[in-house]
Amino acid sequence: MSLSYPHFQINFKIYPETWGEGGLALAETIERVGQETGANFVVTPQIPDVRLIARETDLPVFAPAVDPVEPGRGMGTLLPEALTAAGAVGAIINHAENRDTLADIETKIDRCEGVGLESVVCVDSVEMGRAVAAFEPDQLLFERPGDIATDRAISRSHPDRIEAFLEMRDAVAPETKVRVGGGVSTAEDVRLAFELGVAATGAASAIATAKDPEGRLRAIGEVLADRD
Repeated sequence: MSLSYPHFQINFKIYPETWGEGGLALAETIERVGQETGANFVVTPQIPDVRLIARETDLPVFAPAVDPVEPGRGMGTLLPEALTAAGAVGAIINHAENRDTLADIETKIDRCEGVGLESVVCVDSVEMGRAVAAFEPDQLLFERPGDIATDRAISRSHPDRIEAFLEMRDAVAPETKVRVGGGVSTAEDVRLAFELGVAATGAASAIATAKDPEGRLRAIGEVLADRD
């Protein structure tokens, strides 16, 4: 399954009611809203639920992590081939809550490419983005760790930083897509991000802990549909 752009990615992390049947119910809500609004949504559930959600929905499913390993010994590691077999279409690398070394990032990008997984590498600065862009990942996710789980969307607070990041991407790896996150909470945050020129955005707590996740998704979905 190839990714469609623009899209909005919902990360479940380990928030309450986002695993097992609760996680599937959230994914089904996301899928329904996407169908009704014409928006492209992507989900990142917990590892044990990747196969379940990939099987029960038509949503593109990302793994929240992957390891730089080959088939063989490696107890407790996440093999790229196994994630693909479970139905994942991509994997998150170097999230602020699960950091990687630069060497591991390069290996993970290569391993993902080898098995057909989209690589999304999280970076927190233009400088880090430039270093990772040299490895040509499929997507760079630019977010400041301090903004995660807040309402301080970078598209509102520091649009100049997004513009500088996009200029760097254009110079180093023009084929790599850029996504922004960290504090993205509202449809307006999403609209501003796309107006700045990013290809995707997303959120975790803003959806997973919302009192009315469907209403928030629907508002975001309408913004996405207008971008198609």
